[in-house]
Amino acid sequence: MDDNDEPTTEHRRPRGVDDATVEALGKLSEALEVVEDARGHLYGFHRLSGMADLTLGEAVDKLRAAGHGGLADRLETELVGRNVIEGRWTFQLVEEYDDDYYATFKRLESDARRDLVGGRRHLFEAEMKEDRRTPGRPHHEAVPGGAAAAASAQNPRT
Repeated sequence: MDDNDEPTTEHRRPRGVDDATVEALGKLSEALEVVEDARGHLYGFHRLSGMADLTLGEAVDKLRAAGHGGLADRLETELVGRNVIEGRWTFQLVEEYDDDYYATFKRLESDARRDLVGGRRHLFEAEMKEDRRTPGRPHHEAVPGGAAAAASAQNPRT
């Protein structure tokens, strides 16, 4: 086994850290991943809502051009540019989420990793990788440039 077939220091458990701590930090990381996914959906909601409002504006113009001024006026005054929640467009929701909940979650997750494992990330997953991979086999390397890179250098068609 070569030196590249071992995980990097940043993906090794520090001395004295127990399984329960690694598992708890893994669960905290998993929760952060869900928050990241929710944040992505919030940004998607923001983009789709904005696109809907712009498209609605085009529909209003077409209705007006087709001679339906009353309906166009009603849509324009009641719906075009309307807040999605009282006093807020979606960009304000995104900003508030980012500045409060998301920033707090990221900070506390980072603080927990710093305090308990020296800031190391994904230790639970790194240990799972070590349990599941087959050392020395191509495509099972611990890090880039491991056994597969050596095998590829010997046989470029691998």
